[in-house]
Amino acid sequence: MERTVTATPPGARGTARPAPTHPQPHHDNGHPLRVAIIGGGPGGLYAAALLKRLDPSRDITVWERNAPDDTFGFGVVLSDETLGGIEHADPEVYEALQQHFTRWDDIDIVHRGTRHTSGGHGFAALGRQRLLEILHARCRDLGVDLRFHTEAPEDLPHTHDLVIAADGIHSITRETHADVFRPRVTTHRCRYIWLAADFPFDSFRFEIAETEHGVMQLHGYPYAPDASTVIIEMREEVWHAAGFDELGEAESIERCAKIFAEALRSRPLQSNNSTWTTFRTVVNDRWSHGNVVLLGDAAHTAHFSIGSGTKLAVEDALALAACLEERDTLPEALAAYEAERRPVVASTQRAARASLEWFENLPLYLDQPPRQFAFNLLTRSRRVTHGNLRLRDAHFTQKMEREFGCPPGTPPMFTPFRLRGLTLRNRVVVSPMDMYSAVDGVPGDFHLVHLGARALGGAGLVMTEMVCVSEEGRITPGCTGLYTGRQAEAWKRITNFVHTRAPGTAIGVQLGHSGRKGSTKLMWEGMDEPLEEGNWPLVAPSALPYKPFSQTPRELSRAQLTDIREQFTASAVRAARAGFDLLELHCAHGYLLSGFLSPLTNRRTDAYGGSLEKRLRFPLEVFDAVRNVWPGERPMTVRVSATDWAEGGTSAEDAVEIARAFAAHGADAIDVSTGQVVADERPEYGRSYQTPFADRIRHTTGIPVIAVGAISSWDDVNSLILAGRTDLCALARPHLYDPHWTLHAAAEQGYTGPGAPWPAPYRAGSRRPQTGRLDAPKPRLDLGGADARGR
Repeated sequence: MERTVTATPPGARGTARPAPTHPQPHHDNGHPLRVAIIGGGPGGLYAAALLKRLDPSRDITVWERNAPDDTFGFGVVLSDETLGGIEHADPEVYEALQQHFTRWDDIDIVHRGTRHTSGGHGFAALGRQRLLEILHARCRDLGVDLRFHTEAPEDLPHTHDLVIAADGIHSITRETHADVFRPRVTTHRCRYIWLAADFPFDSFRFEIAETEHGVMQLHGYPYAPDASTVIIEMREEVWHAAGFDELGEAESIERCAKIFAEALRSRPLQSNNSTWTTFRTVVNDRWSHGNVVLLGDAAHTAHFSIGSGTKLAVEDALALAACLEERDTLPEALAAYEAERRPVVASTQRAARASLEWFENLPLYLDQPPRQFAFNLLTRSRRVTHGNLRLRDAHFTQKMEREFGCPPGTPPMFTPFRLRGLTLRNRVVVSPMDMYSAVDGVPGDFHLVHLGARALGGAGLVMTEMVCVSEEGRITPGCTGLYTGRQAEAWKRITNFVHTRAPGTAIGVQLGHSGRKGSTKLMWEGMDEPLEEGNWPLVAPSALPYKPFSQTPRELSRAQLTDIREQFTASAVRAARAGFDLLELHCAHGYLLSGFLSPLTNRRTDAYGGSLEKRLRFPLEVFDAVRNVWPGERPMTVRVSATDWAEGGTSAEDAVEIARAFAAHGADAIDVSTGQVVADERPEYGRSYQTPFADRIRHTTGIPVIAVGAISSWDDVNSLILAGRTDLCALARPHLYDPHWTLHAAAEQGYTGPGAPWPAPYRAGSRRPQTGRLDAPKPRLDLGGADARGR
């Protein structure tokens, strides 16, 4: 929870703990009385005002290299949350801001001549220059020393108790101590330029221009009765192709005005020393060093498409001031400030990254129907979802649902989906999850109850764990198999239960071979650790151990490749006879077939290694052999790792070509996961973090996809399906937490249709009073990272 700083007496408006009206000097506890602030932007100025207001005895100086009226950009958007913090901390600043706000509710998306409007969003903006003037005045009234046209002295850490580095994205302070802060700066793919128009838009406007050089987009919003911010953005290659790299400022602005003449009402654009630039995401491992602390863009950046730069800086100032008041020593205060702000910033940066990448990949979505394109844009950051968009604008959302094909009262997740001869009654998949509970590869009562319970729970498709094609292909001694008749009979018992007791639920089998990741302990005894005894020999594309202490596999010979291919086909024949409705070939997560696909694990120099085409050869041979024996009317899917999360590994572009190759050979859908290929991976975890890879494959190739990875709420499922980012959603941990997740999702949305029928013995429970509704999504289960082992 974020805290607010306040000097309001107890019992007055607001819930934050009040600060003393006349703080007493702290006694030998590091309370900073001499404070230096480097940078006169909104974050630095607001920090100065807060700290001086809380303790008038403080000596606070702000150093700003530019003039007081120098500013870059035009309008600033602040959220209600941020404004609430300002109101509690300093009502005078809040009242001054209120007098200048421009407010609006609508977002307009204009695409291929069609404009769709979504309302109920609630924005407040004002000019950046006006914001600075308000903060300048407040600082002067409080007695803050503002020094413009002045570089900050280098010895500030020695002459002051606290130094706040609010010196922006190009922070000299951060770079001076880069060995401590350890900044990581990522430069992105689009060029953009900040401009202004001399009239107010009546909404937040997104407009797409498809030019002979490529796609360009306009982001525009009002910030004054007679002015709007206008940002023009395009991919780097489009910028070059259009010749903007050779144009001066005036020519660039004139050309932009012509391209977006309709949106701009044929009026000119205005500049303020505007230049084309690329956005850079700044992340720091640490935010403080001794008595120096980073604030705002010096510590972190978030893409302008979610309007969070000034918001984050102001909230940093609020949190820093609160921590300095609450903690006994400066080190404790700075540690508390970072601990409080880091998760908030990380969440915002994840949303900003999703939004940024959506615009980078904008050409992928151009052929979507206009309203779906608009819905996709509105939900791009994953912060706006189907559920809260229904609250904001039910009319827009209901129209989108009808266009998608949802019958009245049917959420998107409960619409059917067809794969070859199999029609799934809804879009929910129970993701494959290894249970490590078999004996000699035979699934037992545990598997019957585990898979049976989830089938009764309403999902459209329930997947087995990775079922191994040979004894040597197991991950652990507890893994299931389909390499004996006894195992096949045990699986048939389970499929019979699903088909007779949960009619309408499909059950799929995932076939795989562990490769170099086999012969390890059960997950809860030591994941990926070699067995202490009873090890079996491992094989892999190349003789590379998974971890330094792992067993080194033997590189597969041609004869062994043939043997393994036959093991897959024999297992597929048993799977068909066992009654499975769908078969998935496991080519992900560093197991045998995945090991061929990744350049990090395939170092072969023969026909099965080298180029992507050669690395695909054996997995495609296996796929073809399995498809040949798998019943023609039953679908086959392929699970892939769309990135290795490691330098030099499978790229997003590689993943598209891998998916395209499997589809050309007859795959009905691609199950898009990521990672677990190499032990030194660095995944970028977050809500629905793997979905963009599925989205890219779907829109680049047209192949149906299954999205996985920290999808935990029915609201997320509805959002992803309706936006067209995936066709099916596979959930793992939510189904471990609640086997009846799908039925409960239906009940919470008030849905009682054929997409989620309750089993006859359970129907009495379906009629219990419901507290959840479609317009009030259930809070998400906090999953932390990836799906449970994500097999």
